[in-house]
Amino acid sequence: MKNAKTGQALGKKRMSTETLVLGAILSALVVVLQLLGSFIRFGPFSISLVLIPIVIGAATCGTVVGAWLGGVFGLAVLLSGDAATFMAINVPGTIITVMLKGILCGLAAGLIYKLFENRNRYLAVIAAAIVCPLVNTGIFLLGCTVFFLDTLSEWGAGAGHDNVFVYMIVGLVGLNFVFELISNVVLSPASVRLIALIKKK
Repeated sequence: MKNAKTGQALGKKRMSTETLVLGAILSALVVVLQLLGSFIRFGPFSISLVLIPIVIGAATCGTVVGAWLGGVFGLAVLLSGDAATFMAINVPGTIITVMLKGILCGLAAGLIYKLFENRNRYLAVIAAAIVCPLVNTGIFLLGCTVFFLDTLSEWGAGAGHDNVFVYMIVGLVGLNFVFELISNVVLSPASVRLIALIKKK
């Protein structure tokens, strides 16, 4: 009985250590991919692959790690200067939007994966890979509406858009979101294999 409890304790400790190590590796990968994001292009469009390690972390390590990786993503966006244009307009609004969209997309990916994992792991990863960019973009658009609507209305009018929401979708999100969503889904099979290997170990 004592040996069984000791084995369980060692197993939990080993899993906890593996989770910490994998979380640290994926955190570093998130930062690197965010910093290199502008160099990863498909024709004229820049494609962010930073959501892939977030999905992998959320699926292999759980929702807490997913949310953590999303937070790292948000912090990297702020520190890299990618949000500088919005920071010049509204600092608190930018920080809230960027951090919230990162954390919630990681959290949502973890919850969706957990929901479908027992049914089909492949389906679970596909669903998480779809939900992650949807939440990320959705919170971004919500933040734009709450904190930057007047400014975006001016930008939209200058770009020839009478409707600010059309400008937000076409001008700010555009086809980049489509390519990011597709890349997430296409890379999901590799994620499934990686997750399977990690689970076996």
